[in-house]
Amino acid sequence: MTDAEYVNIWMRPERPARGPKPAYSRAQITEAAIRIADTEGLEAATMRRIAADIGAGAMSLYRYVPSRDDLIELVADRLQGEIDVEGMPSGDWRADLTRYADGMRAMWLRHPWIATVHRSLPGLGPNQLRLIERVMGALDAYVPIDENLGLMAILNGYIDSAVRDEVSWAEEVRRSGLTETQWLARTYPYVEQLLKSGQYPIFTKIATQARQTHLSRDERFRYGLERVLDCIAAALPSTADPSETRQQ
Repeated sequence: MTDAEYVNIWMRPERPARGPKPAYSRAQITEAAIRIADTEGLEAATMRRIAADIGAGAMSLYRYVPSRDDLIELVADRLQGEIDVEGMPSGDWRADLTRYADGMRAMWLRHPWIATVHRSLPGLGPNQLRLIERVMGALDAYVPIDENLGLMAILNGYIDSAVRDEVSWAEEVRRSGLTETQWLARTYPYVEQLLKSGQYPIFTKIATQARQTHLSRDERFRYGLERVLDCIAAALPSTADPSETRQQ
């Protein structure tokens, strides 16, 4: 498809102005794709597989979703709709960004295959636009838009990295056929050897002194998130301090 022929999925009307009522909807197709991906992985969510799931002919679905890229766009935006940002901005930017980060992580953990979706360009679907308005709105009163974009990039970079590592770690443990405790126990003799060598003082501190290594996954995510929010706080005027706002 050439640039001249390309039409963004969000610009395509879901149903023609004339003719019979469509037998299916983009929402049905998207939900079927997510169900299949949740159980079999995203690669399994082909048009043929989706068609079988909803009882349609595979070729007929291209009337609703013209390409694989369009399907990924619909799925990605649908998942962003699971993140609850109702009532944002609330006036407490730190609470808003914490709620957003927790919601994004929870969505990734429900659908870990989303880690395989690489989308560098924003799709600007309705749910993504809703997140932009609500989440960036939490800082809009305090910083110029360029600063807001930079701070959001830091926050989203942390969420993406932290949760992607969490998903990858869980998948590695799953493939090993061991529990996480068993996997760690299996590596202990080698770790002990490294500690006894005396050649790795920083690693020794990590293994013997770091509190993070003993935190739960939830606690570790929150620990890192608090550090990121502290960095964001340092870039905001003092009037943006939620605790001061509550005291006024």
